[in-house]
Amino acid sequence: MLKKELGFWGIYSMALGAMISSGLFVLPGIAYREVGPMMISSYIVASIMMIPTLFSEAELSTAMPKAGGDYFFIDRSLGVFGGTIGGFANWFFISLKTSFAFVGIGAFYELINPNTNEFQMRLIAISFAVVFVIINLLSVKFVGKIEVFLVFWLILILLIFIVKGVNIVEINNFKINRAINFFDIISTAGLVFISFGGITKITSVAEEVKNPTRNIPLGMFWAFISATILYILSITITVGIMDPVKLAKSYAPLSEASKYFMGNIGEIVLSVGALLAFITTGNAGIMAASRFPIAMSRDSILPPYFSNISKKFGTPYIAIISTGLFIISVVLFLDIKSLAKAASTIMLLSFIFVNIAVIIMRESNLTSYRPKSKTKLYPYLQIVGILAYIYVIMEMGQESIAISLLVLGGAAIWYFVYVKDRAKRESALMYIVKRTTSKELITSSLDTELKDILFERDNIIEDRFDKLIKNMDVLDIEGKMEMLPFFEIVAKDMAEKCKISEEKMVDLLIKREEESPTVIKEGIAIPHLIIPGEKDFNMLVVRCKEGINFSLEKKKVNVVFVLAGTKDERNFHLKVLMNIAQIISNDIFLENFIKSRSKEELRNILLLSERKRG
Repeated sequence: MLKKELGFWGIYSMALGAMISSGLFVLPGIAYREVGPMMISSYIVASIMMIPTLFSEAELSTAMPKAGGDYFFIDRSLGVFGGTIGGFANWFFISLKTSFAFVGIGAFYELINPNTNEFQMRLIAISFAVVFVIINLLSVKFVGKIEVFLVFWLILILLIFIVKGVNIVEINNFKINRAINFFDIISTAGLVFISFGGITKITSVAEEVKNPTRNIPLGMFWAFISATILYILSITITVGIMDPVKLAKSYAPLSEASKYFMGNIGEIVLSVGALLAFITTGNAGIMAASRFPIAMSRDSILPPYFSNISKKFGTPYIAIISTGLFIISVVLFLDIKSLAKAASTIMLLSFIFVNIAVIIMRESNLTSYRPKSKTKLYPYLQIVGILAYIYVIMEMGQESIAISLLVLGGAAIWYFVYVKDRAKRESALMYIVKRTTSKELITSSLDTELKDILFERDNIIEDRFDKLIKNMDVLDIEGKMEMLPFFEIVAKDMAEKCKISEEKMVDLLIKREEESPTVIKEGIAIPHLIIPGEKDFNMLVVRCKEGINFSLEKKKVNVVFVLAGTKDERNFHLKVLMNIAQIISNDIFLENFIKSRSKEELRNILLLSERKRG
């Protein structure tokens, strides 16, 4: 298991550092060539487009804080085939974005030495990639501390740039001198969309986050707000300061803009800021991207050695090294514009799957799907997001469509060649299919897996009552039933465990009911018995959707907790009654219990109900 070493500031810094990099320090010049001053609108559109995925990621990551983030969400919602495609798409996207950051480091070296050729720039980029692969191999905690330190200085430098630059902005620079239409703005938004996509990196390290239900959504939202403000203000000032011709040709627009009002010192300071941004993105990117192979390996989509963890450092060394090698190969062979377009396209593809995943998880009605941060305006926000991302991919041109098809096709081939016969898992999609087909199509393996994740997420330590629930029998009775035949069914199930005859068990149940009716709440009864012997306690839970005519008053009961314990277990007997009382006090307990689809799901409802443990 991976160590939980990242807190709020580590998450915030990783998310912000992942967003503020080449998208701010390199892309504005390229975007300006496309739509001139209207690139500001493209950045605003790109930030708005992130909102559906931001909320979807927050919901999914608080429900399933596992290594692999988006891959895990897609796999458990859409199934192994969807998981294979989503896993590779996310691995490629974050690796490409990370490569983009290292290419940016090489490009900025040209400001220091104008005679630097392209090969030397790529060599510098690869050197930094190797350094940060080594850092990631040594410690997750150290990676988080580096991010906090670097992001602090990055924000400070950008604030200086904004405060100093706002006084010399030229309004005339915002004039549009050529025809720009809405489709051009959208296409450019797709190009710069990668600027904001890095925020989703933190879901891939969710398993290593302390208190993930609080720190992940809080870190994501604050990082997104901070990055959006810094982006819009910084590029607005850059457009307002720089000569349009120079801006269109620049690969370091903020650094060159700072020279207008702070001279060479300003250029150096912003260049340092750019390097900090690239380093934070590269550092966090290697960490985030390497978690996808771990999760895919655990699920048999990749060979098992990808999930090997270093005993000395607690880091996934095979996944980190293989991710580093892929990033280095991308740095060697792709140019900046192709890299940005490829990364943006694959990212949009991944976001489509993430928003579909939320819809499927919600509609599956899985008992154990319990996010702490639920999406607002569901499902409309997700549907709008999906349609917007498809539209942007189409508007980005044939190259983007070709990249999408290449990723989908490559992942599909890997699925049929390697994955199909190795990985068999239940998905949330099957729970939806089950509504119109036979319930034998699914088991409760996914519900149980999510239940185990929730226990880990909320640091729940099993007590004796949990173990009792896990080991007890669960009966699901079809049709209506009278009390006496019901007692006979209970006796047949429990008599041997309680070491008494079936007849004696029926007599005890009837006598208990005559002494005091055990229907304690509408639809719920708790008959509890004292049985002979020592150190013995048993429980049986029964559901009857159409109802049992219970007690002398013939009250209709849908859920029955049958308790049978020896006298020396009196204290535990009382604790069990107290725990059941806490569980059934929830207003929707009975409704959820009646509509559950399997015995295991009934068991999971009890295990996941809120109660005091001890």
